[in-house]
Amino acid sequence: MENNFNEEQKKVFSTIERMVTAFQNKDIDGVLATYEDNAIVMFEPQKPVQGKETLRAVFTEFVSMNPQYTFSGHEVYVSGDIATHTAPWKMVGQLPDGTKIEQSGLSVAVLRRQADGNWLMIQDNPHGQFLLGKN
Repeated sequence: MENNFNEEQKKVFSTIERMVTAFQNKDIDGVLATYEDNAIVMFEPQKPVQGKETLRAVFTEFVSMNPQYTFSGHEVYVSGDIATHTAPWKMVGQLPDGTKIEQSGLSVAVLRRQADGNWLMIQDNPHGQFLLGKN
């Protein structure tokens, strides 16, 4: 769908792309620059983490696994100053002891348009599929 994005959807998607690129490059400041100051991130299902310094610590630990992400598509919907981004993902990484890890999920992010027209994430849930397994 991203090929058919309008201009505002492209701006939202650009924030997501900047975050993923910064993350893959282990640029934690670049990652944090894509979030509002009070944003929440669900590194684990139903366990929101908030605060720039806490996010910095968790992202720093997470990038040590050298995670590599692939996405099978992206959807972006904009309503006024709020947008949602959804994307199925797969990740391959390695724990410090050398154990290979593989995960997958459905990323659901909520973004808000800033006064300067840029979009920043306010909620980032890479485990949007979590409740589907609870039936």
